[in-house]
Amino acid sequence: MNRPQHGGNLNWAATIAGCPVSALTDFSASINPLGTPQSAIAAIINSTTQLTAYPDPEYSELRSHLANHHQIDPKFILPGNGSAELLTWAGRELAQQDFTYLITPAFSDYHRALTAFGGEIISCRGVSRNAPTRNAPTTTPFAPTLPIPRSLHPQSGLLLNNPHNPTGKLWTREEILPYLKQFNLVVIDEAFMDFLTPSQEQSLIPVVAEYPNLVILRSLTKFYSLPGLRIGYAIAHPDRLQRWQKWRDPWSVNTLAAAATAAALQDKEFQQQTWSWLREARSPLFEQLLAIPGLQPFESAANYLLVKTEKSATQLQEKLLQNYQIVIRDCLSFPELGDRYFRIAVRLPPENDRLVQAIAEILKSL
Repeated sequence: MNRPQHGGNLNWAATIAGCPVSALTDFSASINPLGTPQSAIAAIINSTTQLTAYPDPEYSELRSHLANHHQIDPKFILPGNGSAELLTWAGRELAQQDFTYLITPAFSDYHRALTAFGGEIISCRGVSRNAPTRNAPTTTPFAPTLPIPRSLHPQSGLLLNNPHNPTGKLWTREEILPYLKQFNLVVIDEAFMDFLTPSQEQSLIPVVAEYPNLVILRSLTKFYSLPGLRIGYAIAHPDRLQRWQKWRDPWSVNTLAAAATAAALQDKEFQQQTWSWLREARSPLFEQLLAIPGLQPFESAANYLLVKTEKSATQLQEKLLQNYQIVIRDCLSFPELGDRYFRIAVRLPPENDRLVQAIAEILKSL
């Protein structure tokens, strides 16, 4: 079985671990460990009677719920079969530019979406930033600011995600806004923005009506723990979204996904619980990892941590699977990082403690 390009490939992990999938503790996929909101599950159950009819092709009710959630006009929203589907259409648009500037390291699916339509990619790696260490700082191969050249090709696009994956770096609106005037098309993947409270988040959704060249991608996969349901949405100028609608297959979003989304967006209690969990769990995990000799975690605004290791990350991954049935994400799919970095999701405190203890024991023997 081939090594996975993404986190969450539990069938591959179970094969290495020699155990059933149910026995694994997954730190490789950055999914909310609180699980799917009960409100969403109830909505799915209550909507099973609607399975005998096709979904509304315009998704009017779903778009209305999303619009209310973000306080924007529904015509600026296009639901999709996960943000991955919408990334495909964003890739098709970006490929029409002469070049797309891509902030790296980057999620591997960005390359897939761009190259599928023959897009030309210019990878941007800026000056390094420092990692907190017990002694001297260590440089890292990713940028603290957007490293776009001053002299741009006249027909170019920009693709980035915010917070950044895999580093957890959060760019402010003020850092990104100038690029909306420099690029023909700017696509921002905000898949992890929900994990920041309203006072912390830096979404550009409030300005989307001002910039016809701006596309924002959102996902319910991570925050609401719905990876198996496949639901996401794009926020952009209506003319662009109407074009995407003509490109894609009809009924991209199923009835159950639409019902679950409407319920989850209104579940304020679940949102508060998630923000409280992350605030209380991330910092202790960071400090525990920092205390392990040979590891250098990096501060993150999201629900995952990038960690630099002096030992092989793939060997650590294998030992964690075989000895503890724990799955972490290696960074081999990020060419700028390779075998000396790994990424872990923040989970519940007892699980985080178990992970830290297992890593400490394994590193002693590597």
